[in-house]
Amino acid sequence: MKALVLCSGGVDSTTCLAIAVERYGAENVTALSVSYGQKHSRELQAARDVADYYGVRLQTLDLAAVFEGSNCSLLSGSDQAIPTESYDEQLKKTNGAPVSTYVPFRNGLFLSCAASVALSRGCEEIFYGAHRDDAAGNAYPDCSEAFNESMNRAIELGSGGALRVTAPFINQNKAQVVAQGLALGAPYALTWSCYEGGGKPCGVCGTCRDRMAAFEANGVTDPLLKGETP
Repeated sequence: MKALVLCSGGVDSTTCLAIAVERYGAENVTALSVSYGQKHSRELQAARDVADYYGVRLQTLDLAAVFEGSNCSLLSGSDQAIPTESYDEQLKKTNGAPVSTYVPFRNGLFLSCAASVALSRGCEEIFYGAHRDDAAGNAYPDCSEAFNESMNRAIELGSGGALRVTAPFINQNKAQVVAQGLALGAPYALTWSCYEGGGKPCGVCGTCRDRMAAFEANGVTDPLLKGETP
C-alpha cells in the first residue's frame, strides 16, 4: 500500500504525514509540496524539512501561473495586506464570502494534481489536512466535508477506483489535530503556518491565532514560540 500526502509544511499536513508514515512506512509514502506564488517560501522550506525528518520522497510542483490573475492576499502579486484578525472577525466583513486569504479553488487544484502524481507513483491513497475550523463560516469552502466528499468521488471515478482521498480531520477541529500529532511525536518545531515570512511567526494572522489556540487547548506551548528545534 502506497500513499501520497499533500504537504504544506504546516501543522495539519505534517500530522497527516505522521499518520501515513506510521500506517504504511516511510518507504511507501510520497510528500507533495506546491509552490503557488505565495508571498514567502518559508512554508516550502518547512515541507522539505518535515519530509527529510521522516525520510520520505518529496516532489514539488510549481503552479504559480494558475493564480496570476488573483488578488488573494497570500499571493506575491496581490496589493492586499494579510489580515491581522481572527477568521471570525474577518467573516463578519465578507457577507458570507470566503476570506481574503482563500486561494481560488486551491484544494481542488492541488487534489487533482495530487491524483495524477499519486497514480503515476502507484499510490492508492491521498492524504490532506483539511479540518472543520477552516471550513467554518465559509472561510475556506474547499475545506468542507461536502467538498471533500465530492472530490473523493470524482477522483475515485476518474481513477477507475484505483485512488481515494483521505481527510482524517474533516470533522475535527485544529486542537484535535494537534492532539493526534503530539501523540505521534510530529516534529512541529520544523513546521510553519504563519502567512508572513520572517524569522518567527507574526502571531496575529488568522492561522497564527488558530495554531496558538490549538496548542494551548492541549496544555502545551507552540514549539515555534519557544524557539525549539527537534
